Amino acid sequence: MTTDEGHLAERARLLADPARTGRERRTALARLTDDWLSGLYRTAGAPAGTALVAVGGYGRGELSPRSDLDVLLLHDGPLAPELAERIWYPVWDSGIALDHAVRTPAEARKVAADDLKAGLGLLDARHLAGDPRLTADLRSQALADWRSAAPARLPELQALGRARAERHGEVSFLLEPDLKEARGGLRDLVALDAIAASWLADAPRDGLDTAARTLADVRDALHLTTGRATDRLALQDQDQVAEQLGLLDADILLRQVYRAARTVAYASDVTWRAVDRVLAARTRRGRRPTRLGLPFHGARRAAPPAERRPLAEGVVEQDGEAVLAQAARPAADPVLPLRAAAAAAQAGLTVSYATVRRLAAETGPLPVPWPDEARDRLVTLLGAGEACLPVWEALDAEGLITRLLPDWERVRCRPQRNAVHRWTVDRHLIETAVRAAALTRRTSRPDLLLVAALLHDLGKGWPGDHSEAGEVIVRDLAVRMGFDKHDTDTLALLVRHHLTLVDTATRRDPDDPATADLIAKTVGSRTHLELLHALTEADATATGPAAWSSWRASLVDQLVARTAARLAGGPPPPAADEPTADQERLAVEAARTGGPALALRAHAEPADGSGAEPVGVELTLAVPDRPGLLGTVAGVLAVHRLTVRKAGLRELDPVGTGPVLLLTWTVAAEFGDVPEAARLRADLRRALEGSLDVSRKLAERDAAAPRRPGIRTPPPVVAVAPGAASRSATVLEVRAHDAPGLLHRIGRALDAAGVRVRTAHVSTLGAEAVDAFYLTSEDGRPLERARAEQVAQAVREALEGR
Repeated sequence: MTTDEGHLAERARLLADPARTGRERRTALARLTDDWLSGLYRTAGAPAGTALVAVGGYGRGELSPRSDLDVLLLHDGPLAPELAERIWYPVWDSGIALDHAVRTPAEARKVAADDLKAGLGLLDARHLAGDPRLTADLRSQALADWRSAAPARLPELQALGRARAERHGEVSFLLEPDLKEARGGLRDLVALDAIAASWLADAPRDGLDTAARTLADVRDALHLTTGRATDRLALQDQDQVAEQLGLLDADILLRQVYRAARTVAYASDVTWRAVDRVLAARTRRGRRPTRLGLPFHGARRAAPPAERRPLAEGVVEQDGEAVLAQAARPAADPVLPLRAAAAAAQAGLTVSYATVRRLAAETGPLPVPWPDEARDRLVTLLGAGEACLPVWEALDAEGLITRLLPDWERVRCRPQRNAVHRWTVDRHLIETAVRAAALTRRTSRPDLLLVAALLHDLGKGWPGDHSEAGEVIVRDLAVRMGFDKHDTDTLALLVRHHLTLVDTATRRDPDDPATADLIAKTVGSRTHLELLHALTEADATATGPAAWSSWRASLVDQLVARTAARLAGGPPPPAADEPTADQERLAVEAARTGGPALALRAHAEPADGSGAEPVGVELTLAVPDRPGLLGTVAGVLAVHRLTVRKAGLRELDPVGTGPVLLLTWTVAAEFGDVPEAARLRADLRRALEGSLDVSRKLAERDAAAPRRPGIRTPPPVVAVAPGAASRSATVLEVRAHDAPGLLHRIGRALDAAGVRVRTAHVSTLGAEAVDAFYLTSEDGRPLERARAEQVAQAVREALEGR
């Protein structure tokens, strides 16, 4: 038996040994290959001044069963051409793939400078045989070259990674992932090592080594199962690969692969953001980096402190990320993770790695039921749409999502073996919420739409019909999250019937009156129908292109229109409660003094009577009626950075001397504490007298505020409700993304239109405002239809900034 035959036999025994698996086998295979190539080098009679060097994956000292051998024959003087052939031919004859080159150190460095792949390969150069000085010098020079050129090479490496992700997708969500080239795969691990070698940044290491080992082990098993050098985990090979690894089935295999890939992808995101910050800082300071990343001249100067801009209570923006404020105390603030996540997503940022780690380590569990603020912040996070995704992934990577929603663990990384589905179950749920965020204007309860979108497929983690199982799970979760019985029933209905509209529209005769009657009986109200319609579309579009076509959409739209006609003429809005003794006292005071009377209760009970902590405080204001009152009061609150969560407006005549408007507000301070009542009263009086121009003050503050990219939101919807909504007034419905001064702009537009606001119902659900204004003409009559449409257009233009 020749030496080459002996090597192949030994290699076959190693790969067949059941006791040698994983990293141990890869290392043993590399050593066996080292000995073989070193023997070939010696047999070839290589002269002094030459060295055989392993580079790339082989240079890292681990070999998968079908990996290429990346080898460089290095020389510092003339070299006979046949020398290299005497080394390469036995490798070619063995059938093992070989990637080879013959170069001087200068040539190797020049190729590395021109070819990024070659440059990355040299970072892992490892000596095999010959003159070790040549290898050591080349390795040190290659590392120095890489560090010197890193500010230019790393953006190139980042662009290549993005291009790979575009071509191959993400390992975490593919039924047949490419373990090497797709995002979160083995190539990304090489990139992370290259970034670390640049000394500009390093990856978060927790779990990264385990993830790398998992991906490499699966690749080994794939090579052994197929007998080919493939990195694509095809469906037909998954059962055998799972068996090779001692796993129960292919689903468990995919979940392990997905978890590993998510760890790699998250580490990559964190590391590339760090690289971007470092390079941006160097550009801003005009510093020319040396190989060590230090200035060329003079001692190293301390960098100026990064600017910190407030986002929410306890949360600030720094270097393009959301971080904790210095005064934040995570251990005493269980809502802080959701507050930070919501603030980051609404600003189009992500939460910094260090912040997420600290929140995971220090923040305790939320009380049950959740405080109102926690539920509100979750809705705000989901309502950010696409900007929610990186924030959600960061929280998920550190275990904060399963802490909030324990049932999430059952669907996390769960594959869906259905050609229609693009995503794992958990990613499909968050994608559905993203799609639902664009449909919030279609319903009066955007909060329920977003939460239902997030939870609608949780039943897929349990046996049986996932809609039925999901209904049970969501009922329990909704109670934990603090929803009242009515909202809990609504969420349960949405989850139980999230497939009903599309199934009925495509399987039943849409022209049969019984079809619409069936849906009407199922949903029970127009509000439920609107919610189910939006959830159906969000679910289908998040599933994949094949799940939602124009034909399906038209069938569902027709069914919804017929069902809405069946449900038309629903009950009128609930009548306002009788004024309390305190409210009547304020109204009498306002009527007698002719000025504002105000009461501020710092611990208002929530309206649902759940006993949970309120989102804000209750402010009650009585003011003699006058034009522009709503906009003026809302403007004063905005000047004081108070966010309106709920508001009600109605007319009283407590002493028979003329109408007094009673405004009840639930407000929350954007930062810090709510100002004292005396200060609010003084500013309200000044604004009503005209000595405080709130519009100008708000405009000046907006102009001075730093501009952030923020997020794209659906355009506002301003519509005149059907005449049946109220017999004594015209109802104007406004649905818009909440923003400072929103109610002020609406009030000014209504005042400019010359209409009276007799009653108003204002709600802020997450980041969405859902308002209804009961309008009359100056003589107290409902508006004519044409006039009402003009008012709606005026409000729409005010909200769009026209």
